[in-house]
Amino acid sequence: MSADLEAAAPAVVPPVGVAAPAVGAEGGAGVDVARASDRGARIAAVAIALVWHAVIGLPAVLGARSELAAPVVVGTGWLTVAVTGGYAGARLLRGHAAPVGPLLAVLLAVDVAVFAAAGQAHLFTAANWGWGTLGWFFVVVLWGRRVHWLLALLAGHALIALGALLGYGATAPADLARYAMYVYGTASLQVAVFTGAAVIATLARGRAGTAAAALAVAAERDAAERARRDRRERLALVGGAAGEVLAELADGRADPADPRVQRRCVLAAARLRRLIAESDDVPDPLLHELRAAADLAERNGLPIELVAIGTPPPLPVQVRRRLVDPPTAALAEATGWARLTVVAGPDEVAVSLVTAAVDGPPATGPPGPADDDGRVEHVHERDGEIGWTQTRWRRT
Repeated sequence: MSADLEAAAPAVVPPVGVAAPAVGAEGGAGVDVARASDRGARIAAVAIALVWHAVIGLPAVLGARSELAAPVVVGTGWLTVAVTGGYAGARLLRGHAAPVGPLLAVLLAVDVAVFAAAGQAHLFTAANWGWGTLGWFFVVVLWGRRVHWLLALLAGHALIALGALLGYGATAPADLARYAMYVYGTASLQVAVFTGAAVIATLARGRAGTAAAALAVAAERDAAERARRDRRERLALVGGAAGEVLAELADGRADPADPRVQRRCVLAAARLRRLIAESDDVPDPLLHELRAAADLAERNGLPIELVAIGTPPPLPVQVRRRLVDPPTAALAEATGWARLTVVAGPDEVAVSLVTAAVDGPPATGPPGPADDDGRVEHVHERDGEIGWTQTRWRRT
């Protein structure tokens, strides 16, 4: 049986006492909750075993030492079980599996020796501490394994006690009745604690898993709702960016040969490109959106240089829109050349665009909603033949 137990023993004490996998074999909130629930039961089992052994067994042995058949054997057995149980309890509380086979062999050997050394007069007294103590140390050693191992050990313990009764000739009905009462009384509580702790841990794991699954479903539903709102918002922005100029072209109110109409079309295309880039999953969304605007300007024949200094912090979509829209609009009207610079820090991001100056008022992107993580400033200046546009975000 010891070999089978060693084969069945996991490398780490599992969180559940009945048919449980080893701790760490599966993740998630359910296992964490089961482990926390099981730890309290482990502490209780170790405390009961050691306190019972020290508070009840030791005084009884010391008080009856002169009446025992072999007091040295009984005392040595008590000390051996104390050391063995303390070692197994320490391993259990640290979450490590104890060597089950050797420990159970020691406990069973001591069980036989104590019943033989206690003598017939103390067969049913507290001085024969094996009745009440060994079952608890079986629980400690077998914690986390299937309950049938505990039942097998308790049955072996009962057979050892029955062998002592037969050896002493204590076969009277009263002795057999006391034997049955002792077997039931000492085994039922240990089995109840062993299986009860396993059931509680299993239920805790199941409830935690159910709660985690419900939260995951709620999170997915919220994420889907946010994605739907974002798609609607982007669709509205796309319509605002291109709808007006397309309607004028379709109605003949705008001349495709007019440079101002062409710049409006370029601006609408730049905004569309930025809105498309806005939904991409990239490590640095701000630079990705600026690169999209710069690529479009470069394909339209504008030499442009993009310089990035520092790493922008994570920014909400609204903040990125307010940072990117004005430079995008200025790029749509730029001619000759352009230089786009991004300077970023943990609490501040500045986007600057320097281009050849363009006659007329500067174009601007659609204003974004106010944000709670800072504010975005927009500055446009002209100095002779140079135009300068800057947007700056500061964390408040």
